[in-house]
Amino acid sequence: MQRRSFFKLSALALLASSVSFTALAADPAKQEIVIGTTVGDFADMVIDSIKPQLEAKGYKVKLVEFTDYVTPNIALADGSLDVNCFQHKPYLESFAKDRGLSLAPITQVPTGPMGLYSGKKGKLAEVGEGSTVAIPNDPTNQARALLMLQDLGWLTLKEGINPLKASEFDVVKNPHEIKLVLLEAAQLPRSREDVDFSVINGNFAASSGIPFSEGLFLERSYDFINWVVVKSADAGKPFAKDVIDAYNSPAFKTYAEQRFKGYKYPEGWQNKG
Repeated sequence: MQRRSFFKLSALALLASSVSFTALAADPAKQEIVIGTTVGDFADMVIDSIKPQLEAKGYKVKLVEFTDYVTPNIALADGSLDVNCFQHKPYLESFAKDRGLSLAPITQVPTGPMGLYSGKKGKLAEVGEGSTVAIPNDPTNQARALLMLQDLGWLTLKEGINPLKASEFDVVKNPHEIKLVLLEAAQLPRSREDVDFSVINGNFAASSGIPFSEGLFLERSYDFINWVVVKSADAGKPFAKDVIDAYNSPAFKTYAEQRFKGYKYPEGWQNKG
């Protein structure tokens, strides 16, 4: 009986020491991390890999999903979120400047390419006079879409403009008289029934089950790889370092390269997509 009690007490002591060690591995000032992402791939990354890694370090992790590109930064700035992941740096810099927010990108994440997808018309050669093309209505992603349409040869933008700030008013040549239809990015997958072609952000294509292989044309620029973002005041805190470590761990890289083929990977990664 004494021997059995000894083993029971030893097991409890081992469990207690394990729990204590795990708790010490987390930021003692930040036991819960609230992460905000857009629905789809960035949320999947958290659920499948980032959350388990952080929980193994003793954190409680909560995921909040959004369907727009405005609320996640507002929520981060007001403290409703600790981390967000949904945006590329040009968008972050423009948004933070316009709103007077102090936000800091801390690490890149695999990002699906923006692409031109069929709507009522199924081939690039079917573009014609008055064809309708849906594009994102937020400034930086609108510029991104226009750059892609220029690469495709469907329109020409003014010379000397900042390509990251291009708008529909900077189009100087439009040989097909294409009609641009500006919509919120989350609405673009559904717009395909109403327009001839639709330019869709990678995360919303993925979350709508649209494979990148269906893209009639994919963007060429690598300026638009997305970032994990925190408040500037939190960038040097231990919990932020733990988030960075999770997104750069061998386990996450292996998972991402298998799960997100065709994506643009962060600098330094070997692109196997």
